[in-house]
Amino acid sequence: MLERVGAIVRAELAPLVLKIDQEQHYPARILRALGAAGAYRTHMPNAVTGAVDLRTAIRAMSIASEHCVSTSFCMWCQNALVWSVAASENRALKERLLVDVANGTQLGGTGLSNALKAFTGIERFRLRGQRVKGGYTVKGVLPWVSNLGTDHVFATVFEVDGAPHHQVMAVMPCNAPGLRLAETAAFVGLGAARTFAVQLRDVFVPEANIIADPAVDYMQRIRGGFVLLQTGIGLGLIRGCIEAMRQERSSLAHINTYISRQPEDIEMALAELEAETQRLALTPFAADEDFFRRVLEVRLRVGELSVEAAHFALLHQGARGYTRTGTAQRRLREAYFLAILTPGTKHVRKLLAEGDTSAGKR
Repeated sequence: MLERVGAIVRAELAPLVLKIDQEQHYPARILRALGAAGAYRTHMPNAVTGAVDLRTAIRAMSIASEHCVSTSFCMWCQNALVWSVAASENRALKERLLVDVANGTQLGGTGLSNALKAFTGIERFRLRGQRVKGGYTVKGVLPWVSNLGTDHVFATVFEVDGAPHHQVMAVMPCNAPGLRLAETAAFVGLGAARTFAVQLRDVFVPEANIIADPAVDYMQRIRGGFVLLQTGIGLGLIRGCIEAMRQERSSLAHINTYISRQPEDIEMALAELEAETQRLALTPFAADEDFFRRVLEVRLRVGELSVEAAHFALLHQGARGYTRTGTAQRRLREAYFLAILTPGTKHVRKLLAEGDTSAGKR
C-alpha cells in the first residue's frame, strides 16, 4: 500500500504542489486515488482479530506531507473520520458509511476541534442539541471545519440542552436541511483544505447517524489514535525540510556550514520521534493517563520540530526559499499550521502542565 501511495504522490501530487498552495486547488481526485490505494483503511479493526494498524496510516500521511501538507492534512481529516466511525457501536452506521469513507469514495472531515477544547475546559460546546422523536435537532456554529464540500460528511459533538454533562457524537452530511457552509477568513497556507464555518439551524440528526451517546467515554477511547494520526503530517513535513536543506549543499555548503542546525541534527531528532510514535501506535486504545501523556508529548515535539525544521530549511535556502514560489517559505507556513492545529502547542502545554488530561473536565 505504501508503495502505491508513494507512486501517486510522486506522479500526481508533486507536480500540483504549487497549484494547491497558490491557487487553493482542492486535490479531490488525488484524495480519492489515495483512498483506492488503501491509505485510509489500515486502521480499521481487522474483521477477525479486531486489531488496528495505526502505524501504516501514519506512514501514508507522512509520504504525502513530504511534498504537501494540505493534502496530508485532508488525509488526516479522512483518517480521523474513519477512526471515529469504526470505533462506534452503531452497526447500522458502520455498515452504511464506513466502507465508502475508508475507500475514499465518500470524502469528509472531522469537526472535533471544539469538542476537544470543551472537554478540557478551554471553551464551551458550540453546538446544542434537543431530543426529538427519532434523534436530535442541533443548532450552533463551528468556525473551522476542513475537508468539506456539499457532498461531504463530518463527525462532530453537540451538548444536549439542559444536560451539561450529556454530549453526543454524530455524523453530519453537509447537504442536510438547515446546514450551511460559509466562507471563513483566508489562511496564509492550506487554502486548499476546504475549511468552512459550519452553521446549523435546527438540523435533524437521526439516531442512525449517531456515533456515540453519551460521547464522553467514547472520546476517552479514541483520543489517543486521533492525536497520534496527526503526527503523520509533521513527520513527513520534517523529512521534506531535511531534503530541502540537503539540496543546497552543492552550491551553498561553504556558507551554510555556519548555520547552527544541519540536516543531520534534524534527522537525529526526527528518528527519535518516529520511533516513539510507532511504539505508541501499537496500543492506540490504551486508556491510562500515562499513555495519553506520552501521546501529547510526542504530538508537541512533532509540532515544535516541524517549525524548527522549516525555519532552518529557509535559512539554508536563503533568498531562493523566500520567493513566492520558494519551497522553504511554504514549508514554514505549513509548519505553523501544524503548531496551531487542535490540539496545538498551547493546548497541549496546558494539558501537560495541569496534569489532568481526562475528557469531561469543564
